Amino acid sequence: MDPDYLPFHPNPSKPTYKAPAGAVDAHCHVFGPADKFPYAPERKYTPCDAPKEKLFELRDFLGFSRNVIVQASCHGRNNAALVDALMSSNGLARGVAVVGPDVTDEELHAMDKAGVRAVRFNFVKRLVDAAPKDIFLKIVDRIAKLGWHIVVYFEAPDLEDLIPFLKQLPTTVVVDHMGRPDVRKGVNHPDFQRFVTLLAENKNFWTKVSCPERLTIQGPPYEDVIPFGKYLVEKFSDRVLWGTDWPHPNMKSHVPDEGVLVDVIPRIATTEADQQKLLVANPMRLYWPEEEQEK
Repeated sequence: MDPDYLPFHPNPSKPTYKAPAGAVDAHCHVFGPADKFPYAPERKYTPCDAPKEKLFELRDFLGFSRNVIVQASCHGRNNAALVDALMSSNGLARGVAVVGPDVTDEELHAMDKAGVRAVRFNFVKRLVDAAPKDIFLKIVDRIAKLGWHIVVYFEAPDLEDLIPFLKQLPTTVVVDHMGRPDVRKGVNHPDFQRFVTLLAENKNFWTKVSCPERLTIQGPPYEDVIPFGKYLVEKFSDRVLWGTDWPHPNMKSHVPDEGVLVDVIPRIATTEADQQKLLVANPMRLYWPEEEQEK
């Protein structure tokens, strides 16, 4: 692990908030173990090992039922650790992969069978090298045929330039971490309202109201981030997801306590109806639609 990055919390607290039955942690990761699943040579950071066993143990401890595991840039386009975790989950995990234009149809179908339901496009410049937009569009054409969607990760200053590209995406588009707003500016600032307008004008756009530990200036219990998540849940209750972001790669300010993160949920989704949508109905509709259809 890089010496200036922090490991995940060794003993998180038990949350006081009890999630509804069937709750989904819709944004988390698995890393390594490196001796079995090496990190990508081109990576911009090296995390601590965070294997599937630890993730599933945390899921149960927090009172959740399912996970959506997102491929992070430290593993590059090698989705082996992700697929291994999905195959070990007994159907209780779905995945978001990272692929390149050279991915084969055989590889896509194998990932689909394992439980991958989306690909992630990362535009955070400190994490990945830039790629031409037409490469992403070619990937979209192929994964859309599988019924997959797109997850995008960017930072607020880059949104304005990305909007024309994002509007070309024909699938559901899930934006990571509320588009990473600068919380010092407040919810009414044009930067955040640009993101709100994107969601309002494009009904295929969803967002994760996650990662207060990355966005905060004040630190836990993340009072400065609460208004952003609450605003989005109230305005787009049918298109929001929540996740722990375990094991919190690249953290330098503090070690997040997942129990504290879970206790943020009732402060941003203040009614039982909105909590049910955020944690159960929305992620099930997006990642386990076949189970929803059977009801």
